[in-house]
Amino acid sequence: MFREWPYLYDGDLAYEEAYLQRYRNSKDAIVVGAFDGDRLVGASTGTPLVDHAEDFAVAFAGSEIDLNTVFYCAESVLLPAYRGLGLGHSFFDARESHARDRGFLLSAFCGVLRPQDHPMKDKDYAPLDPFWRKRGYAPLQGVVAQFSWKDIGSSCATDKPLQFWAQDLSPSP
Repeated sequence: MFREWPYLYDGDLAYEEAYLQRYRNSKDAIVVGAFDGDRLVGASTGTPLVDHAEDFAVAFAGSEIDLNTVFYCAESVLLPAYRGLGLGHSFFDARESHARDRGFLLSAFCGVLRPQDHPMKDKDYAPLDPFWRKRGYAPLQGVVAQFSWKDIGSSCATDKPLQFWAQDLSPSP
């Protein structure tokens, strides 16, 4: 599903298997599955941001945010037929609850930034910004990571900017 706009990711199984080891090796990671009967139709992952520190520490370097307090809501994928049914909210609910239970103060994720006139942009694409804002997330000003992957149709990987968004998980007074 990351092959779709805006990610256009042309990945490989070996990389994905190695990447998923971070979740397997993290005592505080979570994987949430969405099922239709016994068919997996979506999944969502999360882990302490420090488990991804080598990838994202530079993005947070100019902020005053302690990476040890941040839970990273990483990937969420859902088959198209199951979108718009509330499963995205369920994914966030589960990860945020998991993070709060472990004492994290901030929930964060990042989304790729692409030019609006990109030739591969899907004309029917609806940005997820309104969904994220409705859940209480806001962009972290100046916290932009650079991550490299190969786009569909490209011969090599190139760096992409990813904007971090966050929400305070601190208990309400």
